[in-house]
Amino acid sequence: MAAWQARSAGLIRLGLYGVGLVPAVVSFVLGATDRLGADPVNTFERTLGLWALRFLILSLCITPLRALAGVNLLRYRRALGLLAFWYALFHLSAYVALDQGFDLPTLLADVTKRPFIILGMVAFTILAALAATSNGWSIRRLGRRWKALHRLAYAAALCAAIHFILSFKVIRAETLLYGGVVAGLLAFRVWRAMPRQVKPPPA
Repeated sequence: MAAWQARSAGLIRLGLYGVGLVPAVVSFVLGATDRLGADPVNTFERTLGLWALRFLILSLCITPLRALAGVNLLRYRRALGLLAFWYALFHLSAYVALDQGFDLPTLLADVTKRPFIILGMVAFTILAALAATSNGWSIRRLGRRWKALHRLAYAAALCAAIHFILSFKVIRAETLLYGGVVAGLLAFRVWRAMPRQVKPPPA
């Protein structure tokens, strides 16, 4: 029974990777066939970044779902987190190659002077560190430090949400929606970390 459940979970994770990469493939095909609108590079780049934020949010929803609704999807959190990293990598690659054309001086200026670019790079750096340590060897090697490191996913989500909001010249309802969801997840995390009062035993 346990072996069947493990095999089933493995197939679901594999399917999750496959389904999760569909938006990237669709966006690439639309771009290659010139169907991304008047500003295809910007649309392609934003789409990839938005999916990175979506998968990061989904990975952070696993704990509230288990705590509030009793739905245990912990075995799929790693897959969602890795999808967030890969989309962030695709987003960054599109920015470096398609948007800036590998122009190193411009890239350095952006990374050091533009706040929303800096926040995006911070989020990507955190996701890269989490992806690199999302394996059994790292868990054993880092011990208790592994959990502390992976709590930085909340910081990555916060930076990514602000990056998304600031990437537009005007405030939009869509960006505020994602920002609100991330704020709610952070509030839940803080609430869970607060010490609980233990009721004294009855006299």
